[in-house]
Order: sequence, then structure tokens, then C-alpha cells
Amino acid sequence: MSVDAVVVGSGPNGLVAAVKLAEAGRRVLLLEAADAFGGGLRSAELTLPGLVHDVGATVMAMALASPALRDLKLKGVEYAHPPLPAAHPLDDRPAVLVHRDAGRTAAGLGRDAAAWRATAGAAARAGFPLVDLLLRPLGPWPAGLARPSALVAAARFGAAAALPATTLGRLAFRTVEGRAVLAGMAAHSLLDLRAPITSGYGLMLAATAHLVGWPVVKGGSQRLADALVARLRELGGEAVTGHRVRRLAELDAETVVLDVSPRQFLGMADLPPAYRDRLARFRHGPGVFKLDWALDGPVPWRDPAVAGAGTLHLGGTMEEIALSEAETAAGRHSPRPYVLLVQPYAADPTRGGHTLWAYCHVPNGSTVDMTAPIEAQIERYAPGFRERVLARHAMGPAELEAANPNLVGGDIGGGLASLGQFLKRPVWSPAPWRTPLRGVFLCSASTPPGPGVHGVGGWQAARLALR
Repeated sequence: MSVDAVVVGSGPNGLVAAVKLAEAGRRVLLLEAADAFGGGLRSAELTLPGLVHDVGATVMAMALASPALRDLKLKGVEYAHPPLPAAHPLDDRPAVLVHRDAGRTAAGLGRDAAAWRATAGAAARAGFPLVDLLLRPLGPWPAGLARPSALVAAARFGAAAALPATTLGRLAFRTVEGRAVLAGMAAHSLLDLRAPITSGYGLMLAATAHLVGWPVVKGGSQRLADALVARLRELGGEAVTGHRVRRLAELDAETVVLDVSPRQFLGMADLPPAYRDRLARFRHGPGVFKLDWALDGPVPWRDPAVAGAGTLHLGGTMEEIALSEAETAAGRHSPRPYVLLVQPYAADPTRGGHTLWAYCHVPNGSTVDMTAPIEAQIERYAPGFRERVLARHAMGPAELEAANPNLVGGDIGGGLASLGQFLKRPVWSPAPWRTPLRGVFLCSASTPPGPGVHGVGGWQAARLALR
């Protein structure tokens, strides 16, 4: 097959790039080294036969919010919403419940109701114009941003978003609950919560819970990847698994879009020395240690209100979570780690049973088994949890990177999400998806806007290629 464009890697960004190029009439070949498409969207039977586990992403808030995905009409993709997007259990008081409705969430925060409405609630009210700006930090900016209301919302969001989460927590929130829920959201960034812009990550995630919800794909995240591949083929494109591209010289196409890490790109191409040196300085963030379980029933949460939450943040108070993340940032393993847990069965009963996954943050490349600390944090809020476990499956940084080479050292974020690398991802450029090689573009999570199932990196790379 003679092609106009080759896309290497079938994560969300690669898949979106392939579809957008094909929609523009290009003949597209998608190449994936693994035996299944999807990258971070893969699903598999990790514990017991017949049980569907998501190897990577499960919660699809960004897929619904993203300008690259929200208008795609994909066949076979059904989103299932849990009764609650998220919950944050606490030791000696009721859990904080994050509802789809921002007002209801605020009401549950008591004295911090106004603070929630003024931060996460305001970002949600700003709607898609604000989301589009945050997901497209480099031009062209969406036309809706020109509206005065959108400009005001962006300015207000930016003033809070620039702060470290611990600083915003102390300045804006007065209660244990308000500070804890902010910290739980911000810790998705894999950063020390004393670092700038960690508030922004937390508020953006919280806003999507109110704007679009935190759903899962019914039947597993793999179905979203498969639907994007089906759309590509419907447009005349070809998609192949089990084909690893080691050098760009192997490819014969006018356009090449790479959904790969900077490290992989360095090994694939002969690059100009200055660009190579800049790319080599790209830093990866902490890794994760992930566990999947098959359970004989629902998790026995002490606070039954959290049973309906799709996502749970386990780690206690803001101070406890901040300490855990500071330990990881310093290269140490926290004995009481912040744990991000997802119970897909709260939204989707079609996955064959009560499947569960969770991870904690660890130093990049860690070889430490974190099973006991993770399960201890779950037992802290759900006594008797271990008695429900039928089978478990562990993936440390090495196993995660073996399954997906983009996850260097277990870094699921595609690179350190610091302020410096927010501006230099993977290098400083007004169009960082473009490389010095003619017709070659990068689109992985190591390019703006970073991690998440949003496809914007692929969308931007395809837009540049089509020019």
C-alpha cells in the first residue's frame, strides 16, 4: 500500500492523528509494536478469565471534554457514569463526595462551600472555552476565548492555578475536607504539592467532574481504541499491530507522526545536534506501582456513601498527601502513600465481576513492591478488604514500561509535569509537535498538553502536517 502518512504508535494521540489525517483525505498507515492497539487504552484479563481490566486509563473525563474527541461520533463506544465521579474518605469524619453538580459538592464542604464554588465551580461554569484554552496552551486559540466572559474566567483560573496546591489549600480553604479534596485532585499531577501549578491540575480535574463527569467506557477502555481504529479503516486507512519501527529510514511517506517518547525518538532518527541536546534534557517524572484485583464483592468501605464513586483518593488530609508526594519527589518510598483507586463496577457491571485497580507514586524506575502499603491504605478506609481479594496482578515501573515503552521508568504522565516542562514539552517551541526533520512530527504525552485521554497532541500534529 502506497501511503501519504505513517503514524507510529496507537495511543490516544496516535489514533487521533491517524483519524484526522484520514479525514483530510490522506492515505494513512498506522503501525503499532504491541499485539493490540491502544497504548494506554488497552484492556486485558489480568487476574481471572472473563474479567476485563484496563491496563492503563479507565476514567474518561478528558475524552468527553477534549476538542479533539468530543465531537467524534464513534461506533461501539458507550460511556457509563458512576453515581459519584469521585470521593475522598477521611479517618474520623464522613468522606468528601464530589458530585456531578458543583453546588451539591460545595454544600457538602460546609464552610468551604464558597471556596469550592469560586475555584472548581467557576472553572466548570466557564465550560468548554476554558477547557479548550487549557488543552491548547499554544495557538491558534479557540475563538470562544475572545468573549469577555471567557477572558475573565481564564484570568481568574490562572491566578489560582499558578499556585502550589498546599498554598491554595491554606489560602482559600478552611476545613480539613476542603483542603483534602483539593490535594487529592492535585496529586494526579505526580508532583510535589508544594510546586507551582499543582493547583491548576487539581482544579482542572475537579472542573471536568462537574462539566462532563468522570465516566468509564462500557466494556473496557480498549473499546475506545478499537472504535478509533475502526474509524480509520472506514476512511480507507490501514492499521497493523506487531510492527516495531526502530529507525525512521524504514518508513516511506511524506508525513510521519510519532506517538513515542523523546527517548525513543532519539534512538530512531539522526537529529541535528542542537535539537538532540535539547531533547536529551527532557525529564521524566515519578513512576507508579499499579495493582489490579478481582474481588468476590464490592469493597467494604467504612463510609458506605463512597461505594458509588468511580474514583477514590486515599491518603487522608492535605498534609498527609503532601508529605507522601514530597517523599516521592525526593526519591523515597512513602510508607503511607497517596493511592488513586478506581472501582469500574460502580459504573459498568459488564466487565465480568468486581474488578478494581489502584496505584501509588514511586521514584522513577523503582523496583520496590508496594503491594502492602497500597493495600494497607485501602484497609484503612475499608476494613476487611483483603478478605474480598480473589486474585491480584501487580505492575511496577519495569512492567509498565515493558507493556508500553512510552511509560519510561513507569512515568504514566509522559514526562515531569513541572512548570518548566509545561513550557518546554519536549522542547521550547511555538509548535513543539514539529521536529527539525521535514515531515516528521511528535504527538505523544511528552508534547502539549501532556497526559490524558484527550488526543490533542495527535490533533495538533495532524493539523501541522496538513499545512
